Amino acid sequence: MANVYYEKDADRSLIADRKVAVIGYGSQGHAHALNLRDSGIDVRVGLREGSSSAAKAEAAGLTVRSVDEAAAEADLVMLLAPDTEHKAIFDAHIAPHLRDGDALFVGHGFSVRFGQVVAPAGVDVALVAPKGPGHLVRRTYTEGGGVPCLIAVAQDATGNAHGLALAYADAIGGTRAGVLDTTFEEETETDLFGEQVVLCGGLTALVQAGFETLVEAGYQPESAYFECLHELKLIVDLMYEQGIAGMRYSISDTAEYGDLTRGPRIINDAVRAEMKAILEEIRSGKFAEEWIAESTSGRANFNRLREEGARHPIEKVGAELRAMMPWITAGKQRVQDVSGG
Repeated sequence: MANVYYEKDADRSLIADRKVAVIGYGSQGHAHALNLRDSGIDVRVGLREGSSSAAKAEAAGLTVRSVDEAAAEADLVMLLAPDTEHKAIFDAHIAPHLRDGDALFVGHGFSVRFGQVVAPAGVDVALVAPKGPGHLVRRTYTEGGGVPCLIAVAQDATGNAHGLALAYADAIGGTRAGVLDTTFEEETETDLFGEQVVLCGGLTALVQAGFETLVEAGYQPESAYFECLHELKLIVDLMYEQGIAGMRYSISDTAEYGDLTRGPRIINDAVRAEMKAILEEIRSGKFAEEWIAESTSGRANFNRLREEGARHPIEKVGAELRAMMPWITAGKQRVQDVSGG
């Protein structure tokens, strides 16, 4: 079982006198910077020249610097730019300013785990990863709560890296909910696996395949959409609140029997074998190499696949049906409104 830490376990003095630079002001960056500021931490935001996020950060009362200036001023740098940009930002703008005793933090272990970012030997390297989107990290903090965080240490140059990571998690509200120990390997590999096999890749492919099967069998696309996508939120919410057993308790006996007897026919041994193959691609670094190469070469395949997905018939049907249900999006901010780098 993982160690779990709460407010009483964190020594805020370890970060109280630090100068912190948060690099990036996207979903996580804005939440970290604002929560740190409201916790009394000396924080500045580092942004590339011409960033559209500069005005947002300044309007929120934060100090904005170039990435070089922020890294030079700080003795703790939290790198929250997109994974594939870490190496370029680190090599050009952060590494030249690191000194013995400084700390380099990341919100996701990808770039450190796969050797894209390698800090000098005298620098602490740690991970602080809230297990929720940035808007939730910020909102729960302002409400007096917090989002659970994972912390890990890749390099403990000072002997205080773990305590400093815990203090940082405390300052952004994580200890109010619970902070768990992990490793860079575990956080990175399980995160990528979950995204690819279940949460994003597996789920979207399952929804699209179910929709296609019903439509090809002659059923109305609208009916297929409701059964394979719309009602998915109801089931996920039940699992989120009560676990799988609780969800099964809440649905009909007919639905539960179909779940128990037909689910294993969909997720069969062949699917499990493919899951293991994907996990091995992640652990070996093959996926990381592929994704980095895709990004550095212009993302042609990524953009093609994205466009094909956006043209899938389920998107047209869904847009028309959601327009009839304005309560679904009422009052909700679009993700890109807070995701600028």
